[in-house]
Amino acid sequence: MGGGGKIPYPKHVWSPAGGWYSQPANWRANTAIIGLTLGGIVALTWSLSANLEYRDKMPERQRFFPSRYWSKQIVEHERKEDQRLVERVVER
Repeated sequence: MGGGGKIPYPKHVWSPAGGWYSQPANWRANTAIIGLTLGGIVALTWSLSANLEYRDKMPERQRFFPSRYWSKQIVEHERKEDQRLVERVVER
């Protein structure tokens, strides 16, 4: 029972994935290293993109605008608007 023996395959095969029937003992560590490396690259790229982002026209206050939470220019603009609003209310 079992359908016969193992399928014949070349003994000296190299491939980036490890060849036939590959299951390296440290696959969890390798996966974690690659995951952390890719996460770091994404975080650095995201940070650089957020720092270089520039807007000529600011988004409307009521509309949903995702980069409102990480763009320094938008955050500073909204902070100034809030201060102006508070100053107007205090003056009255």
